[in-house]
Amino acid sequence: PNPRLSLVYKGIELVKAEGVDWLVAIGGGSAVDSAKAIGYGVANEGDVWDFYARKRSPAACMPLAVIPTIAATGTEMSNSSVITNEDGWLKRSVNSDFGRPALALMDPELTMTLPAYQTFSGATDIMMHTLERYLNGVDTNLDLTDSIAEGLLRTVMKYARVLQKNPTDYKARAEIMWAGSLSHNGLTGFCTDNGDWMTHKMEHELGGMFDVTHGAGLAAVWGSWARYVISNRPDRFAKLAVNVLGVEPGASDEETGLKGIEALEEFFRSIGMPTSLKELGVDPTEEQILEMAEKCAEGVGGAGGSMRKLRAADIAEIYRMAANR
Repeated sequence: PNPRLSLVYKGIELVKAEGVDWLVAIGGGSAVDSAKAIGYGVANEGDVWDFYARKRSPAACMPLAVIPTIAATGTEMSNSSVITNEDGWLKRSVNSDFGRPALALMDPELTMTLPAYQTFSGATDIMMHTLERYLNGVDTNLDLTDSIAEGLLRTVMKYARVLQKNPTDYKARAEIMWAGSLSHNGLTGFCTDNGDWMTHKMEHELGGMFDVTHGAGLAAVWGSWARYVISNRPDRFAKLAVNVLGVEPGASDEETGLKGIEALEEFFRSIGMPTSLKELGVDPTEEQILEMAEKCAEGVGGAGGSMRKLRAADIAEIYRMAANR
């Protein structure tokens, strides 16, 4: 479920030994992100982990073709790559336009044999890529960008329900695969601050420590994050609740937004996704919570987030909320 730095190193050695000039990634986010990392490692001098540790930025990448077999990460159109370093179990990302694939062959039929858990973890990841950008802390949001994000979220929810009944429904698979690409190519963050991303950063530490599936880990912490930060931008949560989840407006934006959080969690549970760490199968100790919080804070330079700046103490409290729900 999480791509390993040790395999990236092996891939770099193999590419150099065989004189490879193109990389073809077949699979999901782990395969594609590994290929991006290999491409960075071959095309640049020095240790490829330096890019993920934010010590320097890549100046090139090998050309990359992608054949996704799951609709999830959107990495086939994104500038992002996430790798786990087994030395310390650090899960870190690189965002560089050099890593955008040159070619993506999208065939929805390749996703039809996925287990339900992977299908719906992927659908959740797609939604989270959109929510991270939509739930931001700025006043520059455009109605058109919001409408694209809202339509994408409604589409994924609609066709995830279709796939529960018929996993081989071609239209449903195609709609979700297309949504996955559009969710993470930057479109839904146009004219924003590009979003919050702290749910992703917190999940990265869960993935690094417990090796959980990414989409499921996101669902397990999102509700706790949302309740922790809603008072900073209740209007954005209220808009999500009304326009995407069909919630009737309450007496205040915060009341409406809280109903929206509950409605989205109900949807996640309906497709078999966890909404707490317990449901995810993770029971962290206080020591593990503090370790994840410190690593997360370190990874974002001390404090991160657009909706609300979160430091280690805030992150630890959100983990506790997610663990005790």
